[in-house]
Amino acid sequence: MNLHLSIGPLVSLIAGVLILIMPRLLNYIVAIYLIIIGLIGLFGTGALHL
Repeated sequence: MNLHLSIGPLVSLIAGVLILIMPRLLNYIVAIYLIIIGLIGLFGTGALHL
């Protein structure tokens, strides 16, 4: 049995649990997510496959 995990859903799951535990983290998690997505959009992923 093979288990294939991609990083997107895993990060979303962890972020969701952290937000439930500590709602104040929502601002930081959203800000970091937007910055990372923006950087990937500007520079491309190159050889990085997420």
